[in-house]
Amino acid sequence: MLRLINPKAVKAAIGLNRQWVACISQSATVGQQSEAAVSSSEQFRQKRIKLNIKSDNVEGRPLYLDAQATTPLDFRVLDSMLPYLTNYYGNPHSRTHAYGWETEQAVEKAREQVAAIIGAEPKEIIFTSGATESNNIAVKGVARFYGSKKKHVITTQTEHKCVLDSCRALENEGFRVTYLPVQANGIIDMKQLEEAITPDTSLVSIMTVNNEIGVKQPISDIGALCRSKKVFFHTDAAQAVGKIPLDVNSMNIDLMSISGHKIYGPKGVGALYVRRRPRVRLEPIQSGGGQERGLRSGTVPAPLVVGLGAAAELAQKEMEYDTKWINFLSKRLLDRITTALPHVIRNGDPEQTYNGCLNLSFAYVEGESLLMALKDVALSSGSACTSASLEPSYVLRAIGTEEDLAHSSIRFGIGRFTTIEEVDYTADKCIQHVERLREMSPLWEMVQEGIDLKNIQWSQH
Repeated sequence: MLRLINPKAVKAAIGLNRQWVACISQSATVGQQSEAAVSSSEQFRQKRIKLNIKSDNVEGRPLYLDAQATTPLDFRVLDSMLPYLTNYYGNPHSRTHAYGWETEQAVEKAREQVAAIIGAEPKEIIFTSGATESNNIAVKGVARFYGSKKKHVITTQTEHKCVLDSCRALENEGFRVTYLPVQANGIIDMKQLEEAITPDTSLVSIMTVNNEIGVKQPISDIGALCRSKKVFFHTDAAQAVGKIPLDVNSMNIDLMSISGHKIYGPKGVGALYVRRRPRVRLEPIQSGGGQERGLRSGTVPAPLVVGLGAAAELAQKEMEYDTKWINFLSKRLLDRITTALPHVIRNGDPEQTYNGCLNLSFAYVEGESLLMALKDVALSSGSACTSASLEPSYVLRAIGTEEDLAHSSIRFGIGRFTTIEEVDYTADKCIQHVERLREMSPLWEMVQEGIDLKNIQWSQH
C-alpha cells in the first residue's frame, strides 16, 4: 500500500528536532531531556518495531542510518520541483518560445544557488548527472587537455572508486599516477604530497570528506600548496557540500564535484565547479550540442537541477542547525555504544572528521553477521558503490586496519531527519547483538581468558 508523506508531520518533526538542538546549548536541562528521550525511546521500541531474529520477522520498514549512501528528498525540495515536472516542461535550451525561457530562468536560478554554497560564480557551475560524472570529467578532462605537456596526476589511496578508476584509465593512456598513502588517522601527509609534485604534474585530486570514515582532509593547505606549484586542484566534495563550510576561493580549489542526493536533493543530478580565473581547461568526455560551456553536452534536466538548487539553498541556510543536531546525535550514539561495549574502535581521526559519518569496528564480531542481525536498521559496512564485494574496505586497509577489524566495521550515517529515538534504538540493538555474537565466538572466549591472539601460532590443515 502506498504511503504518502504528510508535509505537516515532517514539519512537526523538524520543529521537534529544533527544540532538541536548543536544549543542547542549555546544559542545565540536558539531564532532564536525556531522561525524557530514554523514556520516549522505550515507547518507540515497544510500539514501532517488532523483531524476531529466528523467524526474521520485521514489522514496518527499517530505520534509516545510511546517510552517506543517500539522503531522503527534503519535502521542501520536492515542492520546488513539482511545477517543472508538470506545467513548466519546456526544454531550457529552446530559445524561441516562453516554454524554454521559463525553464532556462529556473535553471539559471539553480546555478546561482549552487554557486552560492561554495562561494563560486554562477558561470563556473556545470550541471552533470552526479558526482561520479563530475569526477570523471575533472580527472580525465584536465589530464587529457594538458597531456601534451604534463603526464602526471596525484590522488590518494582512499578516494572514491570513480576517481581511482578514472586514474587507472589514464594510466592505460600513458599517464603516470601517484596514489598517495594516508596516515593511520586517514589524513594525508602534506610533506609527502609536496614531494610527489613535479614539474610534470597537471592535477591533484583529493576528496574533502571521506565517504567511509568521515575524515576531513586539510583542503585549504592542499589548495595553497597546489597554487604555489601551479598545479590544478580538484576535490570530490560530494560528502562535504552543505555539511561543512566551503569556499573555493579562500581554499584555492580549481575544480569541485557535487552530488544532489547527498544533500537531500534528487538523484541523477550533480554539478562540477570549474574555475574561470585563472582558467581551468578541460577536454569534454561527452560529445553533443555543446551545452554547459561545451563541457557537458546534453539537455539539462530542469526539474532535477531545480531540486539541486533548492537543496543547496536549504543546506546553506540550515547548515549551522544541522551541524549541531548531527554532532549531538553522533556523540550520543558513540557514547552509548562505547560505554556498554569494550573493544570498539573508531576508524579515522576523531577530531578532523564529519560526525555524521561514524565508522566503528567491533572486535571479534563479523560485520556482515552484525548487519544481518540488525535487520530493522538500514546500515552499511562501507561505500554503497562497493557493497557487493566481500573484500574488506580498501579505505580501512589504507589506514592500516587489520583485516579482522576491517571485516567487523559498520558505518553509521546520521542526517538531518535522524531522531533521538532512532539513535537510541540503534545503539541498544547494536549492543544487544554484539554481545550475542561475541558469546558465540571462540575468539572472544579466548580473549576473556586473557589469551593474546596475536601470539598464537595457528596450524593449517
